[in-house]
Amino acid sequence: MNLFTGTALGIALSGALVVPVLAGGYAQPVVEAPVAAPVAAPMRADGDWNGGYIGGQLGYGRGSNGTTDDNGAIYGIRGGFDWDLGQWVVGAGLDWDKTEIDLGTPGDSLDSIARLKLRAGYDLGRTLIYVTGGAARAEADIAGVGHSDNGWFAGLGVDYALNDRWTLGGEVLHNQFDDFDNTGADLDATTAAVTVGFRF
Repeated sequence: MNLFTGTALGIALSGALVVPVLAGGYAQPVVEAPVAAPVAAPMRADGDWNGGYIGGQLGYGRGSNGTTDDNGAIYGIRGGFDWDLGQWVVGAGLDWDKTEIDLGTPGDSLDSIARLKLRAGYDLGRTLIYVTGGAARAEADIAGVGHSDNGWFAGLGVDYALNDRWTLGGEVLHNQFDDFDNTGADLDATTAAVTVGFRF
């Protein structure tokens, strides 16, 4: 084999090896589209306070029979329903407190208060601040004798949503009962309580 023949043979073999490689042509690399990270939905500026609730309260009160006053513990139950109107919330409910408030005069004590409540509040998202008021009925001992009578109450409160179901709050109420059951005694009590609620 001469030099020319050997060179020609080498070129032919090289071409034979290259042709299969180039037969498919240049393949464009596949680039996968980037996957966007999930974006959390923005929280509403206002919360969802629509629906019913039940709960309880525990606190402290100071009462008076018109001449002397004293204090004691309160504890009770509550329930109601709220209508969420957007930025504003209105509601109605009932509560009952067992009270251990002496009225400063021996034989005079405030034993319990039941309330029919209306409330209107401002929605701050997880927090609801509100005013409340309505009718109240008290059981009391005057000069050692049991009496009951109707009156009124008014106050302020706040609820904070711990989650979708549970709330924690506080409420300060002034309760007034004039000429209690025709005894001539004007009973009043200011109560402050921590509240817990379950919403449904």
